Amino acid sequence: MLSFNLGPIALSAPHAVLLAAALVAWLVGTLLGRRREISIGGALADILLVAMLSARVGFVLLYFEHYRDAPWGVLDIRDGGFSPAAALLGGVACAVWQLWRHPEWRRALSGGLLAGAMVLAAGSLLLERMQGPANELLEASVALIDGQTSRLAELADGRPLVLNLWATWCPPCVREMPVLEDAQARYPDVAFVYANQAEDAATVAQFLASQRLALQHVVLDHDARLAPMVGSRGLPTTLFIDADGKMVDSHFGPLSRATLASRMRHFGAPLQR
Repeated sequence: MLSFNLGPIALSAPHAVLLAAALVAWLVGTLLGRRREISIGGALADILLVAMLSARVGFVLLYFEHYRDAPWGVLDIRDGGFSPAAALLGGVACAVWQLWRHPEWRRALSGGLLAGAMVLAAGSLLLERMQGPANELLEASVALIDGQTSRLAELADGRPLVLNLWATWCPPCVREMPVLEDAQARYPDVAFVYANQAEDAATVAQFLASQRLALQHVVLDHDARLAPMVGSRGLPTTLFIDADGKMVDSHFGPLSRATLASRMRHFGAPLQR
């Protein structure tokens, strides 16, 4: 499961795990502090905020070269660019500071943080184990713009594969297309396939012409079968499959140059400047 719907909102699986961990931390901390009438909700919110800010700052520092030409992109967190290591450092530092300032919170806050960390670790491990062979996906048949059919494995031709699920009516999909188009030249040893979801060839061709996009392999998934196969409930979804046919990463939401570069590291492919 890469994403799911929470009412009208589509959440990525990692974001859902983080939300569950925060909720568990609050519940456990509240129960432990009830006897002494201690509320740690504000402290947990501060720790989460510091962790998120640290994660963003850490990611931007790692991939600053990709924000140099468009510095306002630093503020656009919709690209999902966060550093887990920086989040951990920032969150731990804030937690230690809170515990030092408020010794009376130690039992409740420590217990809540421990419970949340366990949920986060278990959820992250589960998501990692869910990423495995993509044999069924690679054997799926898709239609080419000219009416012929092909398997995804044939389009990959033994190379690592970036598979983008998109639609012309999806604004985030449109926004990330120039990033993916540019990446085709930067990563020549990687196959890029753009699987349009449930639209006809004329609509797709007109869109590509109007946007002046020269994309590598644009295919039609007429029945939108690919998204359910990988557990995707929203667009855009981008899958990263290595040359051995293993799904090594996925991204739900629009890609920026920085977030795409961070995912491409799974392929050991250096950025071609």
